[in-house]
Amino acid sequence: MNLCKTVFSPCLSMPLNIPGILVPFHLLKNPRLIIPHVTVKDIRQIDFLALRNAGYRGAVFDKDNCLTIPYKDTLVPQLEDAWRECREAFGEGNVIIVSNSAGTKFDAGGIQAESVSYHLSVPVLRHDTLKPGYSCITSIRAYFSSLRVPIPDDELVIVGDRIFTDVIMANRMRSGFASSSSDTPAHARISGPLAVWTNGVWQKESMMMRWAEKRLLDVVRKWARHGETSSVGTNIFVRELPSPELRKTGSALTKLLDMMR
Repeated sequence: MNLCKTVFSPCLSMPLNIPGILVPFHLLKNPRLIIPHVTVKDIRQIDFLALRNAGYRGAVFDKDNCLTIPYKDTLVPQLEDAWRECREAFGEGNVIIVSNSAGTKFDAGGIQAESVSYHLSVPVLRHDTLKPGYSCITSIRAYFSSLRVPIPDDELVIVGDRIFTDVIMANRMRSGFASSSSDTPAHARISGPLAVWTNGVWQKESMMMRWAEKRLLDVVRKWARHGETSSVGTNIFVRELPSPELRKTGSALTKLLDMMR
């Protein structure tokens, strides 16, 4: 019997997210909060080395449908190379998981957090308030401030698949961000965390809400005239998605050549 599944079966329908419910009211004041700086299908399109070279030293990742299948603790197999590259680029302890399931007060005894941390080889942040709540932001800042070499907000990358939680949280952190300690010039980075939205879905979940978020984002982008402008060309952080067809063909061709030798 799967212990984690048994423990969390009552929570498979996500707990009520009050900070998320209040997001539309905040958007009335500042609709640009839902605009991500970078949009990719999944993390394989993120050039982590380019991010590191631009002065980003830490990363915050969502779990479900970003790194794992929803309610699973293991990495999506297709992401293994990209995830390893990410951890190598930023270094041990500088990449964390911030989930609205694992590590929250609904994670009894922190069992799922321990499991996710074991399978993904990075810490899972313990926090009581769900994303994009300000208390959750405080917990993230406390973690990165506690590192041997503290990482300020403007040297963070926040990656997730949900606009109303991950993207909103990243953009909320942009106001009042701490000054950078990096040697990289500040103009090479966004003034605050870089919000990366992964719009691909590994397993269908909350599709109506995702559709509503996407429609609202489209409206705000048009209203804001192509979104928020920045002196940083964020396209340098995006690369082509690997083609499984090419990899499969290449593998078959290699095997054929090997047989002919």
